Amino acid sequence: MSVTPLATVRSAQPAPAFRGRIGRDARSGHYAVPRRYRLHLAPACPNGLRIAVVHSLLGLDDACPVTFLDAVPDGPDGGHSVLRPLYEASAHRYAGAAVGPVLSDDWSGRIVSTHAPDITRDLARHFGGGRTAPYPCGAESEIEAVERMCGQGIEQAAQAAGTAGPELAPGEGLDRLLETLGALERWLVGREYLIRDQITAADVELWVALVQLDTVHRHHLDAAVVHRIADHPVLWAYARRLAAHPAFGVHLDLDGIARRHHAHCQGLEAAGSAVQILDWAGHAGRSA
Repeated sequence: MSVTPLATVRSAQPAPAFRGRIGRDARSGHYAVPRRYRLHLAPACPNGLRIAVVHSLLGLDDACPVTFLDAVPDGPDGGHSVLRPLYEASAHRYAGAAVGPVLSDDWSGRIVSTHAPDITRDLARHFGGGRTAPYPCGAESEIEAVERMCGQGIEQAAQAAGTAGPELAPGEGLDRLLETLGALERWLVGREYLIRDQITAADVELWVALVQLDTVHRHHLDAAVVHRIADHPVLWAYARRLAAHPAFGVHLDLDGIARRHHAHCQGLEAAGSAVQILDWAGHAGRSA
């Protein structure tokens, strides 16, 4: 199965502070041992939500414990003060923000990685144990294409549609956003999941992007624009189905998302704030 239309979109993610990987044996340094590693994440953060969903799909509560962070970082630099000791133990005189998500090594007390895609891939590769496979064999290029599409075609386009920016004018952002949603709407007709007959990391990526679109970005869009976004019934029915799945909806921290948004947002609220697309509260399982 091909998702060629998605593959033309390129992403521009900031470089992670740490990008270690979990290996297969002792020679790799960070090798796979149950309960050696710990996740530090806030489900109100998009990357934290992605990791939390994959972690639940894999059933890793015992093999890789999770420490949940507050939705709103308490540091003046946008970092979490509770993570500062980990960062300082991992890099001499670390001067950056102590941000989540983090995969840490309890044996050494240091950080393995702060790169969300690597973290989810390593958890699936080394701790999956035959459960639902978020990264099925042969699907990596399709998953990467969906990640790029969601990053630019939904996340960045929605931001540009809500406010003028250096890369896209608001009209261009809206056009790109609606084009992306339209392509996904057509793609999902007759399909339960995005690229396979099972849940994959592509579904996690798209679902988180849709959560952000409805709970964050619509607050800066006109009501008429939000109605156009909502006019993709197949796509939003897909989002609703996934929200009902126990590995997805349980991690929805709506209050945390709202607090995080208001703490960081500098844009003006628009009429779209009153036009909710889905009733996420019916599936939410966490509170801050």
